[in-house]
Amino acid sequence: MSKRTASSNELQDNTSRVVQSKTALESIPSLADGDEDIEMNDGDIGEFEDPYGDDFESEGEIIEVDDEDNEDEDIVNEDFLEQKQQNAQEIVEQDRNQEQDQGKQLYLPHLSKPLGPDEVLEADPTVYEMLHNVNLPWSCMTLDIIPDLLGSERRNYPQSILMTTATQASKKKDNELLVLKMSQLTKTLVKEEEDENDEEEDNEDNDLDPIIENESISLKDTTNRIKISPFAAESPEVLAATMSENGEAYIYDLGPQVKAFTSPGYQIPKTAQKPLHSIRNHGNVEGYGLDWSPLIKTGSILTGDCSGRVYLTQRTASRWVTDKQPFTVGNNKSIEDIQWSRAEMTVFATCGVDGHIRIWDTRSKKHKPALSVMVSDTDVNVMSWNEKIGYLLASGDDSGTWGVWDLRQFSAQNTEKTTPVAQYNFHKAAITSISFNPLDESIIAVASEDNTVTLWDLSVEADDEEIKQQTAETAELQQIPPQLLFVHWQRDVKDVKWHRQIPGCLVSTGTDGLNIWKTISV
Repeated sequence: MSKRTASSNELQDNTSRVVQSKTALESIPSLADGDEDIEMNDGDIGEFEDPYGDDFESEGEIIEVDDEDNEDEDIVNEDFLEQKQQNAQEIVEQDRNQEQDQGKQLYLPHLSKPLGPDEVLEADPTVYEMLHNVNLPWSCMTLDIIPDLLGSERRNYPQSILMTTATQASKKKDNELLVLKMSQLTKTLVKEEEDENDEEEDNEDNDLDPIIENESISLKDTTNRIKISPFAAESPEVLAATMSENGEAYIYDLGPQVKAFTSPGYQIPKTAQKPLHSIRNHGNVEGYGLDWSPLIKTGSILTGDCSGRVYLTQRTASRWVTDKQPFTVGNNKSIEDIQWSRAEMTVFATCGVDGHIRIWDTRSKKHKPALSVMVSDTDVNVMSWNEKIGYLLASGDDSGTWGVWDLRQFSAQNTEKTTPVAQYNFHKAAITSISFNPLDESIIAVASEDNTVTLWDLSVEADDEEIKQQTAETAELQQIPPQLLFVHWQRDVKDVKWHRQIPGCLVSTGTDGLNIWKTISV
């Protein structure tokens, strides 16, 4: 988990206390009454002395008296100074311990106070197996991973990732679709002291500098969402779909851009800079809903807009065709997310601002939902269909609550009574992205506007003996759900995706750029 450092105000307060202690020490001599008495006695003796008397004896007597008094006073002053120095050292030590305690404070969105203007969060390098930050010219609100041919279950370092994202430039004409290849992504885990001498060969690889290669396509507008076809690795085509702010959806072939990374000297044709197909059925109505079918290899895509309409676009032998009649309930409420079923070729789900999850069948001639279930009193922003357990669907809403639903409990009779199989209100701001781990049906990633991405293991039971022991030993854990695995901090995080070929690896995007990370927890 991330750590909070001490604020500058606290450091200034601590410094002022230390300076005050030192000032007190400097003023100690002026507070000793004995020195003033000695000077006054010296003056009195000098005034009443016979100026013609024996100077040696007089001076000797004075010196002898002063020596005796000074020895006593020096002993008193030394003890006083020693005590003051000891007190000051204790204050300094207390301040140092307080700073260290604050520096190691865990940041939890549901418990910690908001960050101050001078506060920053630092990642704990001992809990990240890999953590790389990528700065981009403009912030991006969406991303997706491009499958490659380097194999699956990749656990050795350095790693390589292909991905795509789209910018949110201040001027619409400056927006771009970015295709990125990031290679030599080294292991960044900081080991404990006793393990520093292990795996010396790995340390050589960790000295490599990451390499970023980029190909771009100019866009006319801001992109709300981007999705890569799940069959991109099986064909020279790398189909990508985007949903734009201007209401249009575009389908691109990013194959030439990907080829340019592996073929030196390859010239990307000009036709590759333009979309294969544009979906204009939404008019000028902005949209966020977008998903490729994971079962139709020829290409089938759903797009949803803010007026509550969903259009189906399919690829024929010669062209792309969009149905003229949309799927809609006619309430003019925005469709926020769309998910195709991972098990049934004609079934998909939608969620929106009316708080409903709806299940649809593309074979329906009426283009109406088969089931509509109220799952939230506010906007439902995102969904994720479990790839290994086809009846589990996760959703997150505007209040920061997210849950997992058993679709077997959905029916026309209990549309207002369905309860989730798991639900958490850990986050304190809107959920912006949610994603089941494609390699582990019990692991899920959740991104929120509270600047965090959390990882959860739904297989953990609250009555587990190890969990009970950890909770008893650490007070903070008593207020944390036992299913929570990890909290990753990223400013204004908007999207998070798992990498299917690198177990446990995630890529997230926010206003501070891209984070590529893998924890020791997953």
